[in-house]
Amino acid sequence: MPTVKYWQAVNSALREELERDASVVVFGEDVGKPGGPFGATRGLQEQFGPARVRDTPLSEASIVGAAVGAAMTGLRPVVEVMFFDFITLAMDQLVNQAAKVRFMSGGALTAPMVVRVLCGAGRGSGPQHSQSFESWLAHVPGLHVVAPGTPADAKGLLKAAIRSDDPVIVLDSSRLWVSRGEVPDGDHLTPIGQARIARPGRDLTIVSWSWALSRALEAAEELAGTGIEAEVIDLRSLNPLDERLVLDSLSRTGRLVIAHDAAASYGPGAEIAALAAGAGFQHLRAPVVRVTPPFAPAPFPAHLERSFYPQGADVASAARSLMRGEDG
Repeated sequence: MPTVKYWQAVNSALREELERDASVVVFGEDVGKPGGPFGATRGLQEQFGPARVRDTPLSEASIVGAAVGAAMTGLRPVVEVMFFDFITLAMDQLVNQAAKVRFMSGGALTAPMVVRVLCGAGRGSGPQHSQSFESWLAHVPGLHVVAPGTPADAKGLLKAAIRSDDPVIVLDSSRLWVSRGEVPDGDHLTPIGQARIARPGRDLTIVSWSWALSRALEAAEELAGTGIEAEVIDLRSLNPLDERLVLDSLSRTGRLVIAHDAAASYGPGAEIAALAAGAGFQHLRAPVVRVTPPFAPAPFPAHLERSFYPQGADVASAARSLMRGEDG
């Protein structure tokens, strides 16, 4: 398997799907000749032409609204919203249109579209370019939400999203953008709604996704040095959620730590905690612990931002406290 950067995996997925299916189109701000603000569409307009890879005005509402219409009339648009924060400008199109069209038409219409957004958390992007709104979108019936944590899944989930007959939001992390990893050859697809065990363990379960996954794995490595074997689950998909894998892991370990980059209050970890406290209650041997940023805007300065987002050591510390609490 070749080793590639995260953004190269995204670019490869787009290229392969444009080659495979003539109904796939890509549009967004500077996605054409410039190759995208972060390089995800580099070289695609030259290969497929401006009709299939086209630049748009600087208007997220127009970009996503056009995608809804294009999807309803037979195309499979993939649109890029430069930062996750800017999805707020297109919430009407996503929540009231794309997510509802299949239901309101009795299945006569669908919106097979993808919205790619980049989350700037952890890159000094400040309070208006670092927000994590997973719970907003996963809360909406009809929207699928995926969050790749590796180059392999950046490619596999994007390809699966493009082939889905429902709207899919793909959350890419700017902190992972130049990270490297192995990507399988061939037509590599990652099923939407299927989590994976990134590291097996027996003492406690750590659930995470996207950039936070790398810190969860750091925590597991640190814990291993003290004799604690943590099982790390890469959730990959927030809606649909792989409840079975989470519950299976909890049934073996009895303890659950959830680490993510969104705030804890009303955050995505709360849904997983509720799952554990409900269907998984008989397996719990200790309280569920969430490790998240504080309920505050993300700061600009690097030293403050590092304290704002939980690091591997913070996740490991929470896990050790959980183990000590049970042991008394």
